[in-house]
Amino acid sequence: MVRTPQGLVVLDPTGKMPGRGAYVCESNECRKAALDKGSLQRALEVPIPVELWAELTGEASRIEEGVSRGKE
Repeated sequence: MVRTPQGLVVLDPTGKMPGRGAYVCESNECRKAALDKGSLQRALEVPIPVELWAELTGEASRIEEGVSRGKE
């Protein structure tokens, strides 16, 4: 996740976008905890948009499904 130079907060799966970045773990529980505790807000130094909360938790579900399918 990154706060762009324009001040937008977006997901950055490549980790190469310019701006202030924060690593976000892949598990849904971990992401929810980071959002609930405010650690992502502190790391990025801006509020996390409400729309991104749903995207973060939805993205975690897709990542977990892909990992479990790859192991089968």
